[in-house]
Amino acid sequence: MSDLNYSDKVMDHFTHPRNVGEIPDASGIGNVGNPVCGDVMRMYIKVENDIIVDAKFKTFGCGAAISTSSMVTEMVKGKTVEEALQISNRAVAEALGGLPPIKMHCSVLAEQALRAALADYYKKIGKDPSAFEPKSDTHEH
Repeated sequence: MSDLNYSDKVMDHFTHPRNVGEIPDASGIGNVGNPVCGDVMRMYIKVENDIIVDAKFKTFGCGAAISTSSMVTEMVKGKTVEEALQISNRAVAEALGGLPPIKMHCSVLAEQALRAALADYYKKIGKDPSAFEPKSDTHEH
């Protein structure tokens, strides 16, 4: 992994990922995959009183995919659903100290997994999930 010049923070989240696992009674679950690189992410969120009280993930993919999944779960904990919606792939990459351009798609995937989990939560509580649809025109691939 080192030939791509990953930041220390990316390496830390890869070697010691936070919040790995499942939430059995999850409020929302998001599944996304990138057929090009084969990365698959599943994100679980637990929401109480509009606050994300827990977030976990299972990712099958490269180090950057695991690191971005880990970072997103850290970033959303304690945030409202509305605040979580503002988390962009760029914010995830910045929080990790940057990603090599060839790996930016991993941060996009992490954002999409979060949005998919939020959309799932909205469906479950009877709200319109369309606000969480990925904004395809703002993403870099």
